[in-house]
Amino acid sequence: MIKIRCVIEGITFQNQENGWSVLKVRVKDYNDPVTLVGSLLDEPVGAVLLCEGNWKVNKKYGRQFEVETYEEVMPATAYGIEKYLGSGLVKGIGPKFAHLIVERFGTDTIAVIEDDIERLYEVAGIGKKRVEKIRESWEKQKDIKNVMLFLQQYGVSTGFAAKIYRVYGKESIDTVNKNPYKLADDIWGIGFKTADGIATKMGYEKNDLRRCRSGLLYTLNELADEGHVFAREDQLVSAAVSLLEADEEPIRTALSDMLTTEDLIAEGEAIYLPPFYYSEKGTARKLLNLVQAQSPALFEGSLDIEAIQRKSGIEYDDVQIAAIQQAVESKVMVLTGGPGTGKTTTTQGIIAAFREAHLHILLAAPTGRAAKRMSEATGMEAKTIHRLLEYNPMDGYKRNDENPLDGDALIVDECSMIDIILMNNLMKAIPEHMRLILVGDIDQLPSVGAGNVLRDIIDSEMIPVIRLTRIFRQAQSSRIVMNAHAVNQGRFPDISNGRNTDFFFIRNDDPEQVAGEIVKLVRDRLPKAYGQPLSNIQVLTPMQRSVVGAGNLNLLLQEALNHNTAGISRGGYTYKFGDRVMQIRNNYDKNVFNGDIGIVAKVDLEDRTLTIDFDGRMVEYDATELDEVTLAYATTIHKSQGSEYPIVIIPVLMTHYVMLQRNLIYTGITRAKKICVLIGQTKALYYAVKNLTVSNRNTLLKERLRGTVSDADNAQSSPVQYSIPDSQYYSMVAESEEGYSK
Repeated sequence: MIKIRCVIEGITFQNQENGWSVLKVRVKDYNDPVTLVGSLLDEPVGAVLLCEGNWKVNKKYGRQFEVETYEEVMPATAYGIEKYLGSGLVKGIGPKFAHLIVERFGTDTIAVIEDDIERLYEVAGIGKKRVEKIRESWEKQKDIKNVMLFLQQYGVSTGFAAKIYRVYGKESIDTVNKNPYKLADDIWGIGFKTADGIATKMGYEKNDLRRCRSGLLYTLNELADEGHVFAREDQLVSAAVSLLEADEEPIRTALSDMLTTEDLIAEGEAIYLPPFYYSEKGTARKLLNLVQAQSPALFEGSLDIEAIQRKSGIEYDDVQIAAIQQAVESKVMVLTGGPGTGKTTTTQGIIAAFREAHLHILLAAPTGRAAKRMSEATGMEAKTIHRLLEYNPMDGYKRNDENPLDGDALIVDECSMIDIILMNNLMKAIPEHMRLILVGDIDQLPSVGAGNVLRDIIDSEMIPVIRLTRIFRQAQSSRIVMNAHAVNQGRFPDISNGRNTDFFFIRNDDPEQVAGEIVKLVRDRLPKAYGQPLSNIQVLTPMQRSVVGAGNLNLLLQEALNHNTAGISRGGYTYKFGDRVMQIRNNYDKNVFNGDIGIVAKVDLEDRTLTIDFDGRMVEYDATELDEVTLAYATTIHKSQGSEYPIVIIPVLMTHYVMLQRNLIYTGITRAKKICVLIGQTKALYYAVKNLTVSNRNTLLKERLRGTVSDADNAQSSPVQYSIPDSQYYSMVAESEEGYSK
């Protein structure tokens, strides 16, 4: 093993998941910067490292020093100290003040901050407020360093230290010593596997009941992330045995204990995490109560549709008229349909009918963008569901069964996005006299969160449903609309292109070339052709990984579109002023939610914070919180639900074959408002169109609405895939290429 002492000059790459980093460092007696690789996450520019490892030659990147172990030491030179303090590690000291402080105290700077911080007043421009900020930050960094050193002995990435400290403070080390599995319960981003790695090195046995308990919770949470509301007991035990490599008996003992203490809830064979159990039961009960509650008729006679048509200037067809009449007659109704079928105009008709009856109408949608679109379409204020329910981090949802919503009718759009937890909180706040109209497209991807709420409500047949199927004449001129319906029906879309079309397909089989072409489309071709700003162009991709995945495309697009230099690095990305970013988890403290898109409005290198503008609301992030956001020049189709963009670009290649499904492509196409560009392989598009994979989520909402929960044991829980023989598939691909190549 070779030892080197080095100063970090730059961060080339960081992987948040495993801590792998590629750094440029300055080493004594080496003229050029050295490439350092290893698990070194969250070490800032300017940090001095004492590393043990070996020199390696990478075929692609050349000579590198691969780190086995390292420790951070305080810089000894004035240059190193200035770099270290100027990195933003210590709040209150940026590059400017780092230079002034080191200019005044030289190599004694660290000792001054550590032992005699009042002397900082000797530096011009430093006042009491800044000194206090530096003092507080310096002490916090020392505590975090202690946590880092403690975790390092158990092989844990230093990237988790700040997170752990933020939750447990000075109790961090004691908490981990008592029960490392608590980390998986309490800290987002630290999963069971990380906690289990610590516990194993601390001497925990495989059959330890604390380990079994945490493994069961982890398994249920993983299932929830896949959309399942519960697990069947045999599935849960089997998955936990496989995950933990433990015996079945201690796992069943842990499960029994958790059921006794109500950490988990069982109903028949279904095992729930409590929030999901109470949410599913509560949603069903409130919906049924609402359906059965008596309300006076809105009109003495029949609804005067002609009067509504005259006022709105819209002529409705028979199905739309039936939908408006159903809304007038029902306490709860579902309105569903694809693009161009008149959901928006029908909703406007329902609003007009409610206005005729002098009802107080509320409008809502799951996301800010969907609510904004709803407002634009109706001319009325529409709120996010969280805002409607007056959510705040301290008190939760202010609107609930004790403080219900004020109004007579509630219309909720984009209901396919609503998961079971959010639906339960919404239902709690709806008084019995209120009418509820649920609007959405059930052929889109289901909610990111657990449950399949809209489909379960429709399939229960307990609530009136109007499905709009007719594509209106004005929508028939849009190839986006027609191709979306073609895909939804399993037919290959029209990709003949043409001067006046709004739907294009660019053939290219090479993923590297497709990635480069996407950059040109976003930066040059589409803005020039359609006069649209860059903010109106969104790249949607089936997956996060691969050359044409969201991760790589974001790096390429950021390099091409954002030439600002100041930024804060975290998790492999550098976030710069002007970057488009997306929140990737619900953060109730900040009141931002999974899928929200914003723009970096401010970068503070001294305090190591970013301020992100979410549709006019400024939200501050500390550097340690930036794993909650990601660049959003490109995003996955799953994350785009509820949003619309003037121009959408979608790569479709066999590289993403595991995700190529009909409802995914359908959802992607329907996000485009004016122009949709697909780029990639014809056979990949054909594969997606023919791949009707229906994942049956574990949910009992339909059965609860029907009153047949006991029948749930017979329901499917595994994916059902409709496939076609390879020979037939390739034959159809050949036909499609021949038919559309002209």
